[in-house]
Amino acid sequence: MDGTAVDASTPPTANAMRRALRRARDGVALDPTEATVLLQARGDDLLDLCTSAARVRDAGLEAAGRPGVITYSKSVFIPLTRLCRDKCHYCTFATVPGKLRRDGHGMFMSPDEVLDVARRGAELGCKEALITLGDKPEDRWPEAREWLDAHGYDDTVAYVRAMSIRILEETGLLPHLNPGVLSWTDFQRLKPVSASMGMMLETTATRLWSEPGGPHHGSPDKEPAVRLRVLEDAGRSSVPFTSGLLIGIGETYQERAESLFALRKVSRAYHGVQELILQNFRAKPDTAMRGMPDAELDELVATVAVARHLMGPAACLQAPPNLVDGEYERLIAAGIDDWGGVSPLTPDHVNPERPWPQIDRLAERSAAAGFELRERLAVYPEYVLRGEPWLDPRVLPHVRALADPATGLANPQAPVRGLPWQEPEDLPESYGRTDLHTTIDTEGRTGDRRADFEDVYGDWGVLREQVLAQGAPERLAGDLREALAVAADDPVKLTDDQALALFHADGPALDALCRIADEVRRDAVGDEVTYCVTRNINFTNVCYTGCRFCAFAQRRTDADAYTLSLEQVADRAAQAWEVGATEVCMQGGIHPDLPGTAYFDIARAVKERVPGIHVHAFSPMEVVNGATRTGLSIRDWLRRAKESGLDSIPGTAAEILDDEVRWVLTKGKLPAATWVEVVTTAHELGLRSSSTMMYGHVDTPAHWLGHLRLLAQIQQRTGGFTEFVTLPFVHTNAPVYLAGIARPGPTARDNRAVVAMARLLLHPHIPNIQTSWVKLGAEGAAEMLRSGANDLGGTLMEETISRMAGSAYGSYKSVRDLQAIAEAAGRPHRQRTTTYGEVPAERRAAALASDGHLPALLPVLD
Repeated sequence: MDGTAVDASTPPTANAMRRALRRARDGVALDPTEATVLLQARGDDLLDLCTSAARVRDAGLEAAGRPGVITYSKSVFIPLTRLCRDKCHYCTFATVPGKLRRDGHGMFMSPDEVLDVARRGAELGCKEALITLGDKPEDRWPEAREWLDAHGYDDTVAYVRAMSIRILEETGLLPHLNPGVLSWTDFQRLKPVSASMGMMLETTATRLWSEPGGPHHGSPDKEPAVRLRVLEDAGRSSVPFTSGLLIGIGETYQERAESLFALRKVSRAYHGVQELILQNFRAKPDTAMRGMPDAELDELVATVAVARHLMGPAACLQAPPNLVDGEYERLIAAGIDDWGGVSPLTPDHVNPERPWPQIDRLAERSAAAGFELRERLAVYPEYVLRGEPWLDPRVLPHVRALADPATGLANPQAPVRGLPWQEPEDLPESYGRTDLHTTIDTEGRTGDRRADFEDVYGDWGVLREQVLAQGAPERLAGDLREALAVAADDPVKLTDDQALALFHADGPALDALCRIADEVRRDAVGDEVTYCVTRNINFTNVCYTGCRFCAFAQRRTDADAYTLSLEQVADRAAQAWEVGATEVCMQGGIHPDLPGTAYFDIARAVKERVPGIHVHAFSPMEVVNGATRTGLSIRDWLRRAKESGLDSIPGTAAEILDDEVRWVLTKGKLPAATWVEVVTTAHELGLRSSSTMMYGHVDTPAHWLGHLRLLAQIQQRTGGFTEFVTLPFVHTNAPVYLAGIARPGPTARDNRAVVAMARLLLHPHIPNIQTSWVKLGAEGAAEMLRSGANDLGGTLMEETISRMAGSAYGSYKSVRDLQAIAEAAGRPHRQRTTTYGEVPAERRAAALASDGHLPALLPVLD
């Protein structure tokens, strides 16, 4: 293995190099082949490449308002633990428990050790605490697990979170976290306590991980697909993220180019890659790769220049100054604009043999190259100026205390001192358009999209390319007659191919399918059409998650934004009880100021005011939000919620349980596996849930089939689903539709096919199939009752989410309205409880007397 990139192919021809250099000079987008050629530029060709790269960099600095500025972060390096479950063949950072003990160290740095380093850094004017550690050491080393248990931490991430809070509160430094591979949930746990995070991609060359002898062989966290998923989850979570390449570890030029394109793809999609580090391999004694040559400086310079061309003028590129033997001017000439973290106190623990340059010396050398050295924070200035959603409200005051408000760079005069960090303790005070639930049908909303439409959802162009690449769903020409016969005989025996053919049924075949589904419905649950007298209470619509199908979510400052107080939530529940409701259904946006305990307070407030009402509340996304904010496990959080009065949870936030589709529909929402974890845990605790599917956007029948099969499997394990709810996509004001990506909702044919197939594929496990009058209207709902559905959902009394999306069917139905829909389908009707039980006579009488309406004599607002 050689420290220089190796290629089996012959070196590029002079013509190929000239053509690639000309395209770089002309600012034409490079393809992977041209990038591979340019990575091999040397001599005059390399000078030519660097000249054009520097022009790109300079244009970006000009546009950013800091021409001629090169930045660095004044930091301390805190190696929280040097234990790691990986075995990288070039690493001297990771060690073993016995060596730590011999050297007098614990398995982790103690809180006192961490804070001592951070305090001394603050005294020297440092503003960043770079927390670096090995990947999931407790999975490999029992000693690490024992240390965490003894100190009361569930895992290493919990300790990272705790230390980050103490650093913020007691020293004022901003944590930049490098804990290795993180899950989506880990990002939710750590974002509120850090300014930024990072993880090097290093390479996308899978063979360097999978083949014996490769530098990453035996390291589960170095699989390229895993690391790319981390970068995407960081983008989905709106985390300013640092990544980059380690060059010269045996990758080919082509593989190096592919790695740069992979980083560019993630950066374009989410706009969350705040900087790329281009780091050259340096061999170290006592490692398996000690005999491998260092990556040559020309290799690094060419990689920086190609990265600048690929990433564009807005990208921030860094090369560590302590790894280049003083050749600073060549890196500046190649297109970098940042030197990374430089510490006046702590060594580079990953490269301890390479001391940091003195900051004054770095400033002199930068000036000699025509650049002013300026200090930045751990989070880059663009994200400082944007604020939310990139910076959590709990850490934003800490960042602003150290930032120049005009530039977003570090304020050299800002004192570095601790500030309180705390979770909000109460639901935010009531504010905004709190009458939206009553005026949505009369005044409507103020605009068709929220004010940050172009930014909060990620890059629409990249998303559009992704959806177009998937192509339109292909209509299958399977044997419909045979599939219909199987469905009529025993729908449980339907194969996937037969089910897909039926999903495409149309004309007489669709009519036959719906008749069969209706017969299965009659045999399973009888002819009664059920409905629930309920009130929706959406306690806030402030949300920064970035679901691309949602027109309900607003920023705090948007004209339609609102948040209700606990008293207003309880008032609404009391009003619903007076007119016969048996249930309140409560969901809200993921408000950044909402404490994780607010959900407990909401449930408790309703139960204290109306002890007899069923609290059906908090989607799986809200459950995860509450759990990560409180530091509780999902199980413990749900147990606390149940103790506070929660009776069941809505199975919303499911959309399509296929991450390929979910990541088009949502930017920051929970993955499918986490949704499954939440609902199955709820079922295990005795909290039943509904199940849902939103369809008709960028999905295909194959996705519908997979979704329904998964729900059936869950139900067979837990028995916790009360019903399945079909949710046709309402496109009118949905961002993903306004951006020209999604279809305009399902067709009437789609609706009939989905309801009928839900009846067949979920039989006999989920007996209740609900149709949505909110999305389909009375006539549409009646048609679904003839296609296999048996339930009409609830009266709602108010409905804001679908109406904000542009549904034309109103925000409430009276009891008699729902009964009329059942009668239009030729069926009897029955009021039910949330769990499909009998409703007490007193509740039925109250509902009929009021007809499920909120009379004017009951005030909606204080």
